[in-house]
Amino acid sequence: MRRSALLTLAGCLVVSAMVCEVRAQSPDKVQLQLKWVTQAQFAGYYAAKAKGLYAAEKLDVTIRPGGPDIVPEQVVAGGGAQFGIDWLPSLLSARDQSVPLVNIAQVFAHSGMREIAFKSSGIKGPADLRGRRVAVWFGGNEFELLATLEKYKIDRNKDVTLVQQPFDMNLLLQKKVDAAAAMTYNEYKLVLDAGVKPDDLVVIDFNKEGTAMLEDGIFVKADWLKDAKNKQIAARFLRASLKGWEFCRDKGAECVEIVLKESPVLGREHQTWMMTEITKLIWGPPAPPSPVGKMDAEAFKRTADIAVKFGVIKKPAEPGSYTHEIWELAQKK
Repeated sequence: MRRSALLTLAGCLVVSAMVCEVRAQSPDKVQLQLKWVTQAQFAGYYAAKAKGLYAAEKLDVTIRPGGPDIVPEQVVAGGGAQFGIDWLPSLLSARDQSVPLVNIAQVFAHSGMREIAFKSSGIKGPADLRGRRVAVWFGGNEFELLATLEKYKIDRNKDVTLVQQPFDMNLLLQKKVDAAAAMTYNEYKLVLDAGVKPDDLVVIDFNKEGTAMLEDGIFVKADWLKDAKNKQIAARFLRASLKGWEFCRDKGAECVEIVLKESPVLGREHQTWMMTEITKLIWGPPAPPSPVGKMDAEAFKRTADIAVKFGVIKKPAEPGSYTHEIWELAQKK
């Protein structure tokens, strides 16, 4: 072989090696489907993207906002996203219908859902809901309330009038109901913004009642996770996401600005309130029973038991509904 040919061959080998190296370093593209619209409820993921935490893990992450017509479980199951965010009962319901999904991280350690009432109504606690008009969101959001009613031996069909609650607080503010559902990071603030003072309200906390259900966990398709490469992708995604939440815990104001750049709809004041309340749901107080992101077995069982009791699922949830494997892998770097 002539010397020029050898040089050409050597050059091709060098170029091929460079191409292989570039390909090896190219980020893995994944998508995250949120439960709801862009807001501080999901600030940790937006922060992980904006601060280069995903990029540092060689990930190119597209964050897809949710909405009233988007079901994250359906999106992930259909291949529209590798990762999804939703409440645990929704995941259990999907699995109960043979949709192969699995929770890989439980970000919220506490429920943000409350039932609130005016003190002037005479309601002091859950036992006083008997004989009252009580508003709640249906479609999967009512089960914490139903479990609480049962705890106090209040028959939901005879002893209380349950009212379908729209996504505002007007029924309560206009005193058309005696109590209404509210998320600590959203609707509760709307009531305060309407001129109501915190001291004028009674807040029923389902966490304290032992009837809370887990919210905002990260899930994937179980068969996708069987691939060793995808397990590493999931671990890298989780590691960066948890760092994003740590950033928001320490620099909440900066996280709010990151969210506002994505969507200014709710405004700085509301997003700041939400950021503070979301941080409490993740980090406490009270301190979460497990490290952030790791599913607590007792909290899972409580959620699963309530789900089967009230027909969210027809059969008891399987242990394989969640895994610690990805969380453990994410701790190793």
